[in-house]
Amino acid sequence: MRPNIISLINAALLIGLGSWGYIDSGGEAFTALIPVFVGIILVVINPGVKKENKIAAHIAVLITFLILIGLIKPFIASLGREDLMATLRVGLMMASTVWAMVSFIRSFRAARKARNS
Repeated sequence: MRPNIISLINAALLIGLGSWGYIDSGGEAFTALIPVFVGIILVVINPGVKKENKIAAHIAVLITFLILIGLIKPFIASLGREDLMATLRVGLMMASTVWAMVSFIRSFRAARKARNS
């Protein structure tokens, strides 16, 4: 699957699951909206990623990496609270983000290999 499609799937999961987390908190956990905003940014830059624009792709990778790092603390906190639904939500966001990162890295390697050939 192409990196732009995987990134779009990741963005949709970040938006959906982040919104769910915010609603589940009763509208009190504004930090649950961080993945939503990151997902929106990924959707906005996705056309550039689809056109294989290097700058857009590198920005998407950077944002994807930052949200992956940013999801570690909420994941650990949800484990500490023994909140199964929060753990599943954040775990799914982390898994999709790792999938997107791997997809981008494979794409970058393939592009470099094609350029050097």
